Amino acid sequence: MVERFLGPPSLPSSFQAKTIHSPEAADIFVRRGGNGRPVMLIHGYAENSDSWAPLAADLMKDHTVLVPDLRGIGKSSKPEGGYDKKTQAKDIRAVVIALGYDKMSLVAHDIGNMVAYAYSALYPDKVERLVVMDAPIPGIQPWKEILLNPGVWHFNFHGPDAERLVAGRERIYFDRIWNDFTGDPSKPDEATRDFFAATYAQPGGMRAGFAQFAAFSQDARDNEVFERVKLTKPVLAVGGEKSFGPLQAVIMRNVATNVQEAVVSGSGHWLMEERPAETVALIRNFLDSP
Repeated sequence: MVERFLGPPSLPSSFQAKTIHSPEAADIFVRRGGNGRPVMLIHGYAENSDSWAPLAADLMKDHTVLVPDLRGIGKSSKPEGGYDKKTQAKDIRAVVIALGYDKMSLVAHDIGNMVAYAYSALYPDKVERLVVMDAPIPGIQPWKEILLNPGVWHFNFHGPDAERLVAGRERIYFDRIWNDFTGDPSKPDEATRDFFAATYAQPGGMRAGFAQFAAFSQDARDNEVFERVKLTKPVLAVGGEKSFGPLQAVIMRNVATNVQEAVVSGSGHWLMEERPAETVALIRNFLDSP
């Protein structure tokens, strides 16, 4: 039974927080809870690590769950650079080592997919299973076609002028993104929207958030190199029916040889908010497979 949350999302109160210094010049805030085989949850844009609340509450029953904020987001530091996903994968590796782990499974959503893919390509023997949910990977087809879709206008909305336009209007900006990609106009709910918008409204928060997109051209170059060696670990590619749907698996089959496909009925992009029970069940079944 997936716990239903009232108010903004929050990881279970039993999770312990720590800040890890990455050799890549960032301080990464991470929370850890539960006991059992380790799994790392990597969030996406317009959210932070608290977005994983339903999944973390379920997995902690029999997994050790590690949940970081990506650099520049939430309670992690907001350095000027390092927002390419290869560098952020090295941030994640620093967290894994500092907490005393080595191999684990990864679950990712949105730009978290891009970090998780880079991590899996850099450290292929350190990832047991990989779940990616509802987002493209720069440089991996059909990337060029995706870039032509006017719905991804926000990929190219960044820089000092964009920061000035959004300052004090973060909720309006994020509403456009949440509304465009949801399958249910009531999700994310008001409390969740206010919570995430406030995290990005922190000093430097929008600059750092926009930097995730400004790095896409470098990410594409890096991924075109990574793609030459296919991932062999089990991969679950999850798409929301009203968002990426089966396209998520199409993307992943370009970079991996053992891909399972799942489509969450009725959901748009925000799977944890729109269809938490169904999404948690899919992930748990995959992680617990022999």
